[in-house]
Amino acid sequence: MKKTALLFPGQGSQEKNMGRDLAESDRDIMDIWKRAERASNIALREIYWDGDDAAMTDTRNLQPALTAANLSLWHAASKKLSPACAAGHSLGEFSAIAASGALSLDDTFEMVALRGQLMADADPRGIGAMSAIVKLKLETVRALVEETANETGELLIIANYNTPLQFVVSGTKAACAHCGERVKAMKGRAISLAVSGAFHSPLMEDAARELARALEKRSWNKPAFPIYCNALGTAVNDAESLRAAMQKQMTSSVFWIDTICNQWKDGVRRWVELGPKALLVKMVKPILEDVPGALCEETAPDACAISSKDDLAMLP
Repeated sequence: MKKTALLFPGQGSQEKNMGRDLAESDRDIMDIWKRAERASNIALREIYWDGDDAAMTDTRNLQPALTAANLSLWHAASKKLSPACAAGHSLGEFSAIAASGALSLDDTFEMVALRGQLMADADPRGIGAMSAIVKLKLETVRALVEETANETGELLIIANYNTPLQFVVSGTKAACAHCGERVKAMKGRAISLAVSGAFHSPLMEDAARELARALEKRSWNKPAFPIYCNALGTAVNDAESLRAAMQKQMTSSVFWIDTICNQWKDGVRRWVELGPKALLVKMVKPILEDVPGALCEETAPDACAISSKDDLAMLP
């Protein structure tokens, strides 16, 4: 049996009707959605199942709804999966933590609902932005970010290290726009993201402090399996270290390349994504291409996505 890692996606993986097929066929899964609605005081099923495109992108709605969709899939798949570890991308990290039992389901929904509200309110002047940068290597992106910050006097950092040719920068709108022009000149692509602020950057500090206080008050348990945390890229095995890492998450970069590489080094050979879209599993091979021997025939990684009730049949 291959050593398996669970992957849970974050913002950007939402879609209409996510989780509906499972919930309408399983009373326990429907209860997961109801608990998310109670924690957030939002009619999530009405928004995501009946379809309101504008409301679906609102981070206040999205964060509890996507967590409910992710955890619905975990509830259905947990009977067939025995994970060695887990990781979640940005918001998805809360799904990984809930799946491990480190936080209760209700505490998880309360925290992601609060996180969504804090992130939506963190930039009342609308100065923050994020852009994906693709087709350029890390050394080039680092240089462009540093040059942009120096030339504009504005904040800009690398927020997401997704793959060796896919990064996300976060900072002021002026800095993102300036960097985007430089990226195009270097034959790369800069794609503005539809977000309400500069997530995973120092512009989230006030919101992060409030969330950290709320996380401090929750009861944390030892996870049933290690969580590879965004802020570290390495495995965390105890409750206190996990809480400390999550208190830094809103302002820290997402070290996803390190996460997948370290899982590989620790013996993971199978990745299973639980979320509405197959996004994270598509990153595994590009990341491991830079790891000597990782893609040879004998040890080639196995990556699959479970996005619906029908996909569950793929699991042995």
